[in-house]
Amino acid sequence: MLDREGRSIEYLRLSITDRCNCRCVYCMPEGGVPMLAHDQILSFEELARIVRACAELGVRKVRLTGGEPLARRGVVDLVRMVAEVPGVEDVAMTTNACQLAPIAADLRAAGLGRLNVSLDTLRPERYAKITRCGRLADALAGIAAAREAGFARTKINAVLMGGVNDDEVADLAALAKDEPVDVRFIELMPIGPAAGWPRGRFLPADYVLGRLPAGAEPRGRDGVAELWHVPGWAGNVGLIRPMSHKFCDGCSRIRVMADGRCKPCLHSSAEVDLCGLEGEALLAALRGAIAAKPKYHHMDESHASESARDMNEIGG
Repeated sequence: MLDREGRSIEYLRLSITDRCNCRCVYCMPEGGVPMLAHDQILSFEELARIVRACAELGVRKVRLTGGEPLARRGVVDLVRMVAEVPGVEDVAMTTNACQLAPIAADLRAAGLGRLNVSLDTLRPERYAKITRCGRLADALAGIAAAREAGFARTKINAVLMGGVNDDEVADLAALAKDEPVDVRFIELMPIGPAAGWPRGRFLPADYVLGRLPAGAEPRGRDGVAELWHVPGWAGNVGLIRPMSHKFCDGCSRIRVMADGRCKPCLHSSAEVDLCGLEGEALLAALRGAIAAKPKYHHMDESHASESARDMNEIGG
């Protein structure tokens, strides 16, 4: 289905929980946030119904997010339900990987095709500080288990933060030297707790290019990521620039949150309630959400995101 700007909407980001085992500094306030009650979160059957409706409208790719999607009990069963929806060609997940190791093989067998892993540092003490309660060893074990389970081209996502992890750019990028992974650096966005951070925290992704080995060359795009390749490396380095280079003109996604509300744009305050809808009523609501997708977001150095939600509610 096309939105009013002529963009083909083929990608659903589906948040299945607002809960997370971490409290990352850019995602949640230090004291946490009120969590949805059990009866406020969509059931697996409701989530699958929304996926089927989205597929009927042309969605071909579904990414499960959170919070932390692995915090949702029975997530393997949900993956299987989504993978079985006619028309869905690609089921992916964004995770911090801390709970991944025990179920990586089960997720793969259920139909999960790809993984994005959030990893902002390779230093255990710094990982604990950024996540507030996570363990780097658990995340690395999850990445290793994913490799053993057969997941290919796993993407490692690092949020670029001045004065926090900018001194690790070369080390993080080097994860792509011997492994066929894409290490992607994401510009910090002024949303949630980060909206009030000092300007020095917000580095343009060009900062990364100056820290790659000589000879790095552009290698096209993969979705919103601009890829760079260092000769001889097994993987790539990606730059995701929501601040310095808006990519809204190519956006093909909508988001549905765990409480059943659809966000046409991550950084818009607009939401469409899908709760309790079925059949043509659900399709009509989704068409309305797609029609409400703005031409571009208004976020920049002096304007924070217009979203009223924290990222644990929206999904990464």
